[in-house]
Amino acid sequence: MGSLELETPPDSFNPETRTEIFRQTLLQGREALRQRYYSSGNGAALLRDHSRLLDDILRRAWRAMAMPDSIALLAVGGYGRQQLFPFSDIDLLVLLPAEGQGYADAADGAVKVLLEQWVRLLWDIGLEIGHSVRTIPHCTEEAMKDITVQTSLLEARQLTGHRQLFDEFVNTMKARLKPGLFFQAKQREQEQRHGRYHDATHNLEPNIKESPGGLRDLQNVLWVSRAAGFGKSWSELARRGLITPREARLAQRHQAILQDLRIRLHYLAGRREDRLLFDFQTTLADELSMSAKPPRRASEMLMQRYYRAAKGVTQVNTILLLTLEARIFPGANAVPVVINERFQKLGEWLEATDENVFRKEPGAILESALLLQQRPDLKARSAATLRAMWQAVPLIDAVFRRDPRHSALFMEILRQPRGLTSELRLLNRYGILGRYLPAFGRIVGQMQHDLFHVYTVDEHILMVVRNLRRFLSPEFAHEYPLCSRLIGEFERPEVLYIAGLFHDIAKGRQGDHSKLGKKDADRFCRNHAISRDDTELITWLVENHLVMSMTAQKKDISDPDVIADFARQVSNERRLVALYLLTVADIRGTSPKVWNAWKSKLLEDLFRATRRQLCGEPAYADRTLTSRKNKVMELLQSNNIAVSGNEQLWRILDPAYLLSQDPQQIAWHAGHLIHQTKPSTPVVKTRIAPAGTGIEVLVYAADQKDLFARICSFFDRVDCNIVEARIHTTRHGYALDSFLVLDPFDMAHQRRDVVDFIEHELAQQLAQHAPLQPPLKGRLSRHLRHFPIKPKVDIELDEKGEYHILSIVAGDQPGLLSRIAQVLVSFGVNVQHARINTLGERAEDTFLVTGDALKKSRTLLHLETELVEALQTSSEAVSDPG
Repeated sequence: MGSLELETPPDSFNPETRTEIFRQTLLQGREALRQRYYSSGNGAALLRDHSRLLDDILRRAWRAMAMPDSIALLAVGGYGRQQLFPFSDIDLLVLLPAEGQGYADAADGAVKVLLEQWVRLLWDIGLEIGHSVRTIPHCTEEAMKDITVQTSLLEARQLTGHRQLFDEFVNTMKARLKPGLFFQAKQREQEQRHGRYHDATHNLEPNIKESPGGLRDLQNVLWVSRAAGFGKSWSELARRGLITPREARLAQRHQAILQDLRIRLHYLAGRREDRLLFDFQTTLADELSMSAKPPRRASEMLMQRYYRAAKGVTQVNTILLLTLEARIFPGANAVPVVINERFQKLGEWLEATDENVFRKEPGAILESALLLQQRPDLKARSAATLRAMWQAVPLIDAVFRRDPRHSALFMEILRQPRGLTSELRLLNRYGILGRYLPAFGRIVGQMQHDLFHVYTVDEHILMVVRNLRRFLSPEFAHEYPLCSRLIGEFERPEVLYIAGLFHDIAKGRQGDHSKLGKKDADRFCRNHAISRDDTELITWLVENHLVMSMTAQKKDISDPDVIADFARQVSNERRLVALYLLTVADIRGTSPKVWNAWKSKLLEDLFRATRRQLCGEPAYADRTLTSRKNKVMELLQSNNIAVSGNEQLWRILDPAYLLSQDPQQIAWHAGHLIHQTKPSTPVVKTRIAPAGTGIEVLVYAADQKDLFARICSFFDRVDCNIVEARIHTTRHGYALDSFLVLDPFDMAHQRRDVVDFIEHELAQQLAQHAPLQPPLKGRLSRHLRHFPIKPKVDIELDEKGEYHILSIVAGDQPGLLSRIAQVLVSFGVNVQHARINTLGERAEDTFLVTGDALKKSRTLLHLETELVEALQTSSEAVSDPG
């Protein structure tokens, strides 16, 4: 669109009228652009015309303020390249002459006042500007220090003001620009940016601008090309032979898709929003006329479009940066070194000796990956080689997969001590992995709506394999000390990588994905000549990959029978080690937020206890009452706690408590209770958990039916998450309850304050016997609003017939545990043990409960119904109006 003309120049109006005219011009112009965009769908035109609208207003505002002729106004950044999104910042540079060229200090005096008034006018108009005021020497100084500044200035465009000053600026910046250094800086910047997103293209809520495969990756290529003088657009790159016409079309198409999504996001959010959040996915799909195709939602169709575009962007970005690097650093003196008849080394690059090698011998695709793993002196495939390999991908078919030479090559890739993660990711990026493993191809870009996976299925699987590889890296040994030691002693670790590749490969199919994945893994093993023993281990791991986490997080692993049962399932130490390593890698590969120190300790405790059992040692060597008491007494004496008169303590503690608690835990409790076994007021003691897994809380008080509910209510209100609770009643009618809670900040330097607060406030509230507070009603997370979890309640008798096991699955939210506890109180059900497990937005809680209500089928059904209704009421909470 052209500029919007005003009937009367705003210069002739008073300041208030002038500002209002500018504001209305801006509002009307933006609304006209929005309507035109929704009717035409032309994103490139919107970005260009939005820039032109702002150009016109800024020039008029500049003239209205009578700015000096000796300075210049420049558009920089995205606005400079005329790609201004609806709510993006408007980046401006006011260019001043250097000293001696107009002003002694151009930013002082009258000019400074004018600039301040001009900036105030722009904000009053409604323009969110980001501006700087600099001389040319200042610009070059800042550009040399900060690659982001240099990049922004690279795209500078004059809006108005002194033309000669702008030309001088352009010439100076061009003279100072070093293409080689610029390329290296932009490459490092991209690597750091990708690292912030864990190098994951397929995030469930991606940032369209910054994520790997986002718009920034395309801009990066054009910035480098522009700095090197190769061109500013895809068509220019194609004319110069740096990119094929097909790649130019792909880049333009993917750019248009991402720009369209980003524009729509801005309009939907009414602000600058570049994240493709769940909140917007369904609405965007409707705008784009996408309909659900059961079992896939419309939002999944939208995300598939995004993932295809992001994948294409990554492909183009990789090839073109390699091409540009070869042009900028030509390596004229490099002499080809023959590796074999198919490949040679040229400088740091792996290069095909013939551009048709992959068409003649498709197996060379896998061979190239193997060579890069085996040769540390090779950096990557050359651009021409990568391009030729990409074009040959359709040749990976059933005949290719049946060839034993290709099977052997793939197994060698898995066995290499370096480069596996990067090569698997590249093979996935170019569609090779999905064609070689058709089952994997079916889950590429498949979303997961379980609220704790933040990646698509294929991205999660590759993240799990990456985590397994990290266990072998010395630089990560401090993160995973036990895992690093175990995998270092594990024979044929490729067994673990295969299990990782197949553990979720059947997600989204009808049926149990663990059992279906086991069949896929078995087929892979038979086709790849894997030994019977290793095949048995791989298929067992795939089928049972959830067993260890479920046992650790839902059962009482201090119970010898639980350990014995788990040991029978595992059956041998190699299985146990493999399952432990896969479980840790799997949980850590779901989301950066799901893993915590408590889960780490649970799994490690289960692993160590089971290994002792498998090795013929008692899982708990001090399981007799006498040995337990003696161990506790030793610990008390070593802490200088007087133990005289301890007989009363042992009389009130029943065997179940002594055998289910760790001796160190009992000693901590006993140190506070040995001389006050019948206090008149509640005793609340806290400490930072010895393993650094949160805060341990001891509550000792005369028993009352709603005590557990009161404690849950307290922790809900102070935003501390209970992750474990052990409820005991002494022989003389006192509750001896212990809790492990995670404070909301999880900051060591503040934890002491949290500990002191809990001790004082909880004791005070329990002593007051005030009416039980109703559960909190908080706002639902946006994830739960869009992907609600249907509450599920199961109550069944345990194997010993002593307790009932209450299992609850629901969306996690404020007041959840209080709701559960208060329903149980109303039915006279007592909690003996609680295991609280939160997976992202999903709560999976298990309680060991007793009570007469559990013995009557009608009452039991009523209890289940009440629990479901309480959880549904909680799930129907709405967000706060603001």
